[in-house]
Amino acid sequence: MTSLTSLNQQIIACRKCPRLVEWREEVARVKRKAYINEEYWGKPVPGFGDPQARVLVVGLAPGAHGSNRTGRQFTGDASGGFLFPALHRAGFANQASAESRGDGLILKDMYITASGRCAPPDNKPSLEELNNCQPFLEREIEILRPKVIVCLGKIAFDRILKVFTIRGLKFSHGALYYLLPSHLHWRAAQVSFIPHPSSLLCSYHPSQQNTSTGKLTAKMFDAIWEQAKDLLNGN
Repeated sequence: MTSLTSLNQQIIACRKCPRLVEWREEVARVKRKAYINEEYWGKPVPGFGDPQARVLVVGLAPGAHGSNRTGRQFTGDASGGFLFPALHRAGFANQASAESRGDGLILKDMYITASGRCAPPDNKPSLEELNNCQPFLEREIEILRPKVIVCLGKIAFDRILKVFTIRGLKFSHGALYYLLPSHLHWRAAQVSFIPHPSSLLCSYHPSQQNTSTGKLTAKMFDAIWEQAKDLLNGN
């Protein structure tokens, strides 16, 4: 069993946050009318993608009728409908759509995860709930040792800063920061588990709230993934 497989099994089995457990399971029972005949996932949603990925993408949390229904990050909702076409254009995904776990989607050199693993009411996880999920994110970074981390939204940005125990950096779309191994604090091992400088690249989250208002356009989003590729290539 690989480290990521073992970690994802731990994530799926997690019941640390009573509010989130109650909400995700209620949504899975009641369902949305459009999906009434579907079986909802209704559990924490693990990360997915290339186990050798050099790019780690960090989102917010599963959507109630998106990832909480399909069981895969950004799958089956409007955010994924904006994200995966961009990843396909950039060459990180083999297709532009993501509807279900069995749809054939394959990510290349990329792994997608989230700050919170359970669908929260009103899309707003509490600080305590995010802190409960933090060790999962730390473990993913330890396993993957990514060269580029792309944060989709400020909450994801703050979660990464917490992993690296960095303060004072400001989130803005397109902001780029460099994370040195010396920044990293790993409580268990007390060693830096990223042996090279990593890049932290910021983007607005591809939520409908941002994409429908023009705050995040396809052109702006494409530029993020092109920059991620440039960073991988040392440009």
